[in-house]
Amino acid sequence: MTLNVGDLVPKLPFVTGEGEKISLPDFNGQKVVLYFYPKDATPGCTTQACAFRDHHEDFEQLNTVILGVSPDSKESHEQFKDKYQLPFTLIVDQAHQLADEFGVWILKQKPDREYYGNERTTFIIDEEGIIRKVFKDVDVNDHVYEALKFIKENM
Repeated sequence: MTLNVGDLVPKLPFVTGEGEKISLPDFNGQKVVLYFYPKDATPGCTTQACAFRDHHEDFEQLNTVILGVSPDSKESHEQFKDKYQLPFTLIVDQAHQLADEFGVWILKQKPDREYYGNERTTFIIDEEGIIRKVFKDVDVNDHVYEALKFIKENM
């Protein structure tokens, strides 16, 4: 399944890096930046997470919650958050249920191997739980600015 602009987010429950069970409708009344990334503590993923960290207050001022999703474990998320002082929630998606639901669990091809993983994708969700923007193949260096600009100008 692939979710697109205009779709209502699923009620699929998930577990945070802190072990809390929640679902996306729990954030109704707030905007959500739901960003899928491949792996904790890798160069691109760290750059992206730290950019969201550095602009966390800007998102808060826009009534926007940031949620990061990867197939890493609860322990990996805890270490990643602690090491880089990430002030937002990371979602444990080891069975890639959320990634499947959003259509971002894809076959990746390298010269020496093929494997499945998260496609670096961000969904901007409005206060009613409707997807308003999808950013695919994001540039980790500039993406936070694109997300902020979209929210400021369109929501």
